[in-house]
Amino acid sequence: MKDKFYKYIQNLQDRITAKLEAIDGKAKFQQDIWKRPEGGGGRTRVIENGNVFEKGGVNISGVHGKLPKSMQTYFKVGDVDFFACGLSLVLHPKNPMVPTVHANWRYFEMYNDNGNIIDSWFGGGQDLTPYYLFEEDAKHFHQTCKTACDKHNPEFYPTYKKRCDEYFYNAHRNEGRGIGGLFFDYCKASETMTMENWYNFVTEVGDSFLEAYVPIVEKRKNLPYTKTQRNWQEIRRGRYVEFNLVHDKGTLFGLKTNGRIESILMSLPPHVQWVYDHHPEAGSDEEILINVLQNPVDWV
Repeated sequence: MKDKFYKYIQNLQDRITAKLEAIDGKAKFQQDIWKRPEGGGGRTRVIENGNVFEKGGVNISGVHGKLPKSMQTYFKVGDVDFFACGLSLVLHPKNPMVPTVHANWRYFEMYNDNGNIIDSWFGGGQDLTPYYLFEEDAKHFHQTCKTACDKHNPEFYPTYKKRCDEYFYNAHRNEGRGIGGLFFDYCKASETMTMENWYNFVTEVGDSFLEAYVPIVEKRKNLPYTKTQRNWQEIRRGRYVEFNLVHDKGTLFGLKTNGRIESILMSLPPHVQWVYDHHPEAGSDEEILINVLQNPVDWV
């Protein structure tokens, strides 16, 4: 399974980066192949200063070895070996009318002293972080997520949509990071789902990503915007940074397992503002966004 999934994310990375380069029309992804001293490595691809994308990364990694002590405590296991692989992407567009997007699809195994798998699971999802709310974009993104889920189980979309709203939440701000999407984790073999079933589901969601995001980018990338709107985008990016550094489990896992720091922190945008005690004007488009972030919406 690990070889099969790693091959899948290599191919998915190629497909996604090729499409994004075509949309941008200027910038190309810079590639870094890196090795992890304890075992494994990855392929980092970063795009910067483009016509459409100010900063973005589409990274894959496959790491293995002894599970670090801190993660043994987290998973409540003893001295075990592990393998983890996944694709993680974040795209920060230049135009504030285009939303930031994040996605991740991953697979994890743990082994006993004999090298036998003692636990394995899939995780992942995709979520949208707009700066200005276009309801039709939110509906399109969520409908694409729902369509992918419904092919496997009608309960998946409402369950994983709710988990996404709960997970990508800045508790210290009492607001969501964005308008959500899907978030699933610890997807293990059960009476109703084999690991092959989970593989089919996760790859279905992965394959839906471009369909979910690209039409939104194409529709919004050439819209005019003001300096004030750009400032708002940078203030909201600050909330994005706060979530990734305070709450995100993937960031924590990468730091705890001696991952490559440049790849882990590629999700951080290049231009950000923290303005003291900032509040949007009453009745403004900015306030409309905040109201939605504080009260999750069922978009489909």
